[in-house]
Amino acid sequence: MSTLQLSPLDDVLNTATFVAPGMGLPVALVDVSLRPRYGCKGPGAATWLQSMGLPVPALPNSAVALAGDGHVLRLGMTEFLVEAPAQTVQTLSCTPRSAGVYPVLRQDLCLHMTGRRLPQLLLQTCSFNFAALDLTQAPVVLTSMVGVAVTILPGERNGVPDYRIWCDGSFGIYLWHTLSSIAVELGGGPVRASFE
Repeated sequence: MSTLQLSPLDDVLNTATFVAPGMGLPVALVDVSLRPRYGCKGPGAATWLQSMGLPVPALPNSAVALAGDGHVLRLGMTEFLVEAPAQTVQTLSCTPRSAGVYPVLRQDLCLHMTGRRLPQLLLQTCSFNFAALDLTQAPVVLTSMVGVAVTILPGERNGVPDYRIWCDGSFGIYLWHTLSSIAVELGGGPVRASFE
């Protein structure tokens, strides 16, 4: 199973300053790197995931929400990131793959960010125009944020921007410090527990 034992931020979180997760916090971010995930790619990946009972996004760079909790992201044509309950990820990890399906180790930093001032944080850190997206299409954005290659699943919850961001774990501390400091400037900051 491709579940991290420690977050890429483990040492940092032990000494981090957190804000109280009140309702309407202008920008909040939380480390959700320990959520179970599974990656695979190859010409047979979509068919294999469907045979495992998972919905597969029809379009490249899009996502499908899983019933209950999680997502299946299609990164390009033949690569997939599944973030799902531990039992689902365990099943994927332990089931023999079909021909043309190759595992992709997912040891990402994963941040969940939300808040009405999140668009302002994004304007300071990323050149992509998120305002132009049609969120009903469940887009997945592969871009750069403060010089780090990231995968972003933008969304909304109760009319408030609600984003998930993945990046290579080795850039995690830099990205965390940068985003946290900007969030604090905007009246928010990191929170300890998930606000899902």
